[in-house]
Amino acid sequence: MKNQPLVSIITPSYNQAEYLEKTITSVLGQTYPNIEYIIIDGGSEDGSKEIIEKYQKKIKYWVSEPDQGQTDAINKGFAKANGEILAWLNSDDTYEPHAVAEAVTYLLEHPEIGLVYGDTDFIDAQDRKIGKFPSAQTDLRRLKRGYVHVAQQASFWRAELWKQVGPLDPSFYFAMDYDLWVRLASVTEIKYLPKQWANFRLHGHAKTIANDDRCWPEMIRVHQREGGAFFSVIMAKFYLRKLLAPFINWRRKRRLVEPIQE
Repeated sequence: MKNQPLVSIITPSYNQAEYLEKTITSVLGQTYPNIEYIIIDGGSEDGSKEIIEKYQKKIKYWVSEPDQGQTDAINKGFAKANGEILAWLNSDDTYEPHAVAEAVTYLLEHPEIGLVYGDTDFIDAQDRKIGKFPSAQTDLRRLKRGYVHVAQQASFWRAELWKQVGPLDPSFYFAMDYDLWVRLASVTEIKYLPKQWANFRLHGHAKTIANDDRCWPEMIRVHQREGGAFFSVIMAKFYLRKLLAPFINWRRKRRLVEPIQE
């Protein structure tokens, strides 16, 4: 399709039947017509396979088999991808219908930009808005200092750059996206657009709620790999985060029972 590059979207999943169908339909319902959708399921036993089979005629490739976890599943998906633009959407998150079209338009109009990302709302298990991800413009210098501000759910990047910096580090459980943003920002310019593109679901079994304490130690690993010093902004933020972690997690859990009233 002329001026409509193929976009490959990967969904890693494992036992997320409660939310998976909404994720799938949010991809298949995009206004952009040239999407290659790939689902890598880790051998779910909760009905996820049956949900995928329901939509398999519209899915380019899918598999349901044991893997080494989310990062491994994402890498397996991108190894199958043929698109010029890449993204992944976890199996409990969703896109807004215009997300892919707007991201592609921007990347076509700005060939110097390698990664573009937009805004993301936090939603609960019932799709109620409970907050907003703090998306903002960042760059390599700020990323290395711990100012991430890139919502993975609303991020799209060029496949040619993935070939330079990928795949994801399989040793990361939580911060594989932060690691990728640092690698991409090392070789390209990244851009934030204040456009609503995705929804980040928080629920009792979400990693962001259940295993948040694993995120910052992994970010520090990236910092150390990049030659970062102990006396640095990101290290200060790490220790402050450890101090505030109980309050932060309490506040996130409270959001699940007190959604924003609009």
